[in-house]
Amino acid sequence: MDLHEYQAAEIFGRYGIPVNRGIVARTPEEARKAAEQLGGRVVVKAQVHAGGRGKAGGIRLANGAAEAEAVASRILGMEIRGRTVRKVLVAPAIAFDREYYLGVVLDRDARRIVVMASRAGGVDIEEVARERPEAIVREHADPFLGFLDYQARRLAFRLGIEPDLVRGFAAIARQLYQAYVDCDASLAEINPLVLTHDRTWMALDSKMVLDDNGLFRHPDLAELRDPEDEDPLEREARLAGISFVRLDGTVGCIVNGAGLSMATMDAIKLYGGEPANFLDIGGGASAQRVAAALRIVVADPNVRSILVNIFGGITRGDVVAQGLLEALREVEVRVPIVIRLVGTRQEEGRRLLEAAGFTVVETMEEAAERAVAAAKVQ
Repeated sequence: MDLHEYQAAEIFGRYGIPVNRGIVARTPEEARKAAEQLGGRVVVKAQVHAGGRGKAGGIRLANGAAEAEAVASRILGMEIRGRTVRKVLVAPAIAFDREYYLGVVLDRDARRIVVMASRAGGVDIEEVARERPEAIVREHADPFLGFLDYQARRLAFRLGIEPDLVRGFAAIARQLYQAYVDCDASLAEINPLVLTHDRTWMALDSKMVLDDNGLFRHPDLAELRDPEDEDPLEREARLAGISFVRLDGTVGCIVNGAGLSMATMDAIKLYGGEPANFLDIGGGASAQRVAAALRIVVADPNVRSILVNIFGGITRGDVVAQGLLEALREVEVRVPIVIRLVGTRQEEGRRLLEAAGFTVVETMEEAAERAVAAAKVQ
């Protein structure tokens, strides 16, 4: 679950990280009042779950309240990567000497949490990692001991930070790590972490992504979800209990089981196609959930064909077939559907689908090949 910048800053602040606190505004008038309250020069920042806000014009400076109101009127309502800006953060404009990057994420290859830092702060860190990987320094936390103080100091020294500033930097690195662990986050990031003119550290931009699977342990954090800024299809899937991630391809996938979903996506790519989504209806899915999955996939305008790949273990083949037929009575589907249905009560399910005019294939490879070919024809 993505958090807005102001929400992440609030959490980081609880851990002692010096953040640039601001005021959230939903209207230009509120932005003017916020700037009046803060005084001086301010920065107005779009609050959306999308990167590239600065390049899109969603972050602007304002000299005073009147200008803040004018800037907010231009930012509010604008589209950034398909997301509409419905609120802005008005914060003091901070003068600084240097920018750094500081982030915490899980390193799946190392099977450990890694704390990363770079002198190339304030820019797209993915681009830095791709073009200048040597510009990023890393320290892996011990699974039992955590991220230790000497590791945080070593990060600072490897960045060339002066000795009198190392203690402050190390403290922030450890506080960020602790926030990441305590909140069951999948990402905690400060970009940029700046050194101000008076040689103090401050987090100018805070970012945090929480692991949805850990939210049951954090009801207070779960309440921070912003439904207005979620992808509508991902929101519908979440409410239906379906694991769904939208991708950029053209073959829509309806699959039961995360492993089978990944294998299906691999098969699609093997035959020259691109999956339009990851979708797992889970084990023991009801007809209603299958119907919801079909509605979600069909709603994606990029989908040119649909591959239904079901292995009936707990999920019964006839239940899946009933769900598909039920959904097709409600949803108009204008793209070809290829179905592979094997396992529990597969014969009953196939009979239902074939009676309705569908062709059910035997293997995943055949299903993927047909779905890819159909997508290319559309």
